[in-house]
Amino acid sequence: MPGILAHVAIESGHMSEPQRILIIKPSALGDIVHTLPILHLIRERWPEAHIAWLVNPSFAGLIQGNPELNEVISFDRKRYGRGWRNPIALWRLLQFLWMLRGKRFDLAIDLQGLFRSGFLTRITGAKRRIGFANAREGAPLFYTERVVVGDVEQHALERYLTLADSLGCGREPVRFVLPRAPLDADAVPLVREPYAVLLPGTNWATKRWPIEYFANLVEPLRERFGLRTIVAGAPDVIPLANQIQSGQQIGNLAGKTTLPQLVTLLERASVIVANDSGPMHIASALGRPLVTIFGPTNPVRTGPFGRMETVVRLDIVCSPCYSRTCSHTSCMKWLTPENVMREVENAISRLR
Repeated sequence: MPGILAHVAIESGHMSEPQRILIIKPSALGDIVHTLPILHLIRERWPEAHIAWLVNPSFAGLIQGNPELNEVISFDRKRYGRGWRNPIALWRLLQFLWMLRGKRFDLAIDLQGLFRSGFLTRITGAKRRIGFANAREGAPLFYTERVVVGDVEQHALERYLTLADSLGCGREPVRFVLPRAPLDADAVPLVREPYAVLLPGTNWATKRWPIEYFANLVEPLRERFGLRTIVAGAPDVIPLANQIQSGQQIGNLAGKTTLPQLVTLLERASVIVANDSGPMHIASALGRPLVTIFGPTNPVRTGPFGRMETVVRLDIVCSPCYSRTCSHTSCMKWLTPENVMREVENAISRLR
C-alpha cells in the first residue's frame, strides 16, 4: 500500500521451510479477529506445516476448531501471577515454558509485540523468530527478523499483512474463518423475528457511547424498521444491558453467549450498532450491516477493516485523543441517537 515501507532484517541460514509454526497472539478479541487472515495466508503458504496459536483462554473459543489450525496453546498469565513471589505460580510457569520448548517450533511469530510475547518466542528455541521492529518493552531483542512498518496511521490488520508478506505469504486474500455454534434454547425465540444487535461494551470508559443513547435506539428500531432489539456482549456488559432493558421489551443476551454463539447471533442480525470493541470487529468481519461509534480512537487504525463507511464520529478538535480518561467525553455525548439512527438507515439501505 502507498506510504508503507517494509524492511526485514534476516539472519543468514534461517530461510528453510518451516515445519512447525507458532503464532503468538494471546489477546485481545479484536486483535485476534485481525490475526485470522494471517493464519489463512500462512496456511496457504505452508499447507503441510503444523501451525499452533498461543492464546488467552478467554479468547480461545474464537479459534478452537479452526480447520487451518492444528493446535491451540492456552496461556493465562494470571495463572502464573508474580512467579518470583509465589513458588507454586513459578513452578507452573516453568512447567509451561518447558512444555513450550518441547514443541520444537522452527518459526515463532510474535503479533503481540510486548516483552512477555517476545520472551516466549525466545523460549521456543525457534531458529526464526519474527516480530515488529517497533514492538514495545524491548520485545525486538528476542527476534531474529524484525519487520519495520513506516506508516503510523496504518490499520492494525495492514501491519499484520505486511509481516505475512515479509514471510513470502503475500497479502491476499483477506479471509476471516469464524466459528459458529447454535444458540441456547432460551435465546432461540428472540431470533425468530428480524432483530438488531446493540453492542454497548468496550474496554475503555471513554470509548463508551452513553448507555441512555443506546436505550433511545430501541423504539425507533422497532417503529421504523420493525426490528426487535437484542443486547449482547461479555459478562461485564450485563449492567449496561440491564439499563437498556429497564422499562423496554428487548432481548438481553449479555454474558449469555459463547464466542461461537455470538458469531451466530451477529451473522443473522439485520443491523448492528457497536462501540469500538472486539465484538464490533467480529460483526465487521461477517460483513453485516453495521454502525460503529468512534470518539477517542482513530478508525483508520482500529476501525472496521475495509468498511470505513460504517463509522460514525464527530470531527472535533480533541478527537482522536487516545485517552482512557476524560472530564467531558464530548466526542461521545455530542453524538446523538438521531445521528446514529441516520447511519442505521444508511447501513440497512446499503444491503437492499
